[in-house]
Amino acid sequence: MRAHARTRTRTRAMRTAVTAAALALTGTGLTYAAHGAPPTPAAADTAHVWITTPDGSSRLADAGTTPFTGSPQSTDITIDPSATGQRFTGAGASVTEASAHLIQQLPAGTRDSLLASLFSRDGDGIGLNYLRQPLGSSDFNADGPFTTYEDTQGAFSIDRDKQETIPVVKQAQAVNPSIRFMGTPWSAPAWMKTGNDLKGGKLDPAHYQDYADYLVKAVKAYDAEGIELTDLTTQNEPELETSYPSMSMSSSEQADILKVLDRTLTANGLDTNLLAYDHNWDHPDYPLDVFGRTSGMSRLIGAAFHCYGGTPEAQQQIRDAGKRVFFTECSGTDSENPADTFKDTLKWHAENLVVRNMRSGGETVVDWNLALDPNGGPHQGNCSTRCNGVVEIAGGDVTLNAEYYTLGHLSKFVDVGASRIGSTGDGTIQNVAFQNPDGERVLYAVNTGSSAQPFSVTDDGRSLTYTLPAGAVATFTWQP
Repeated sequence: MRAHARTRTRTRAMRTAVTAAALALTGTGLTYAAHGAPPTPAAADTAHVWITTPDGSSRLADAGTTPFTGSPQSTDITIDPSATGQRFTGAGASVTEASAHLIQQLPAGTRDSLLASLFSRDGDGIGLNYLRQPLGSSDFNADGPFTTYEDTQGAFSIDRDKQETIPVVKQAQAVNPSIRFMGTPWSAPAWMKTGNDLKGGKLDPAHYQDYADYLVKAVKAYDAEGIELTDLTTQNEPELETSYPSMSMSSSEQADILKVLDRTLTANGLDTNLLAYDHNWDHPDYPLDVFGRTSGMSRLIGAAFHCYGGTPEAQQQIRDAGKRVFFTECSGTDSENPADTFKDTLKWHAENLVVRNMRSGGETVVDWNLALDPNGGPHQGNCSTRCNGVVEIAGGDVTLNAEYYTLGHLSKFVDVGASRIGSTGDGTIQNVAFQNPDGERVLYAVNTGSSAQPFSVTDDGRSLTYTLPAGAVATFTWQP
């Protein structure tokens, strides 16, 4: 992950230290209706509105209802339920070793309340439901040397993950048993690589089968812990060799590795999905080449993307090729003026990671670290501008960062399996719309302009009018 590789303004002021009492929820309910339903939908003639403002004065705040009694405005978002796109698969982050260490150090009550706020929809919870887990060391470790699960050939073990990472994941599962998991390695074991080093280098073709066996062992080991890795990639950021665990892998090499991995998963009776690429928006030709070299591989369902180069619209090429799109990593970073971090992150993430990603076929919105400390760590990578997590943990205090709210405006209201539906999206009010399986409609909107913007939402001949402050994010829910 290269937070410095893309110039983005970020902002950090307006942070709220959240104590255990402030995080307390009405219970540890689950994401889905049987264990704690989302907010009751508004009546058919009104839409319910929730809003987060860039000054932080409103944070996923219930703004009441607004009636469908207006008329279309010059800026009108017209809903078209007949224009259906991809289904929503999930939103979340990664329980990196760094995140797990910080969460485990919290007092038990604060930790329980934090996990409820992250993974439950009850009370103030946002119901995150997708976690992308590093398999072995990444650039965000708690301490110690970089490791894989089999640093010595024949001695495979995930014991290091069992110290803090897996316990935190299991606590999250206790809140929401329906979390979906992806596994991603940052490097093969050094002995499988041409340079015999976790940092950089390539996978030796003589060890393609060993690497496939290694990944299958990881899937099985996590499954034995009650954590199913539904989705799997072969390499994080395969076009980056750097000073932490990493491995270069061309598209042709990845295709060859996937062929070995596909038959190895099959031989072990595993139905794990595979995703190509797992790198930036700027090279969609990479996964397209992989697809061309692996035609007929049904478990290769699509491609995974990161935010550090290119634009989200590149993902549409994957959809046009008949494959699925998973957005799997983006780290928030501080703004040049740290006082601007909250407002800048709120707008940039809402516009790019949610709206433009999902209007370009994305099924998931996955940030990078679930939690980091006030120094953007612990980390052993190259965040030249401080990286931020979904939350910040400083001792026993927890801060909910802008990432929490940009995800929450989506994950709290859009159900897994919801279909993206048509919505006009030109102008400063950028938006994406969904229809939940029960028929409820959800509109996620962000004002990307520099001033408050009046607009209307028109659905089935009815219009509501609303004015959204500059840089604010809002979610509207209603029954058709």
